Amino acid sequence: MTISLCPTIADDCAIIQLAKINDPRGNLTFIEGQNHVFFKIKRIYWIYDVPGGERRGGHAYKKLHELIVAVSGSFDVVLDDGREKKNFALNRSYYGLYVPNLIWRSIENFSTNSLCLILASEVYNQDEYIRDYNEFLRIRNET
Repeated sequence: MTISLCPTIADDCAIIQLAKINDPRGNLTFIEGQNHVFFKIKRIYWIYDVPGGERRGGHAYKKLHELIVAVSGSFDVVLDDGREKKNFALNRSYYGLYVPNLIWRSIENFSTNSLCLILASEVYNQDEYIRDYNEFLRIRNET
């Protein structure tokens, strides 16, 4: 997958099918860097215990790419490239949503006891975030 300077939802965001090993004792899924993700994994974090009706995210990243997985339960990831919005319903632990940089994203509609796992291409850096939507649009237009 080619990473563009100004990614679009249609061209760059994608559902990635992860390995699923079926076993009567319980299934197993794994993620391998440079195989299932298109970037070196520098940070892993998860979101859980989200109260009903709450939304997470509401920002974009300057350089960071991520893979979002619904490890348990379900939630929606709403992506916005400044021109188009698209909703991805994640509810299977063997699918991940690849989101490149410069895509505005929010996560909402969390089911009870859902667990959202995120693999990121960068370590945490507050300066990496774009939290103002108008600034996001300005940056997108300059790119």
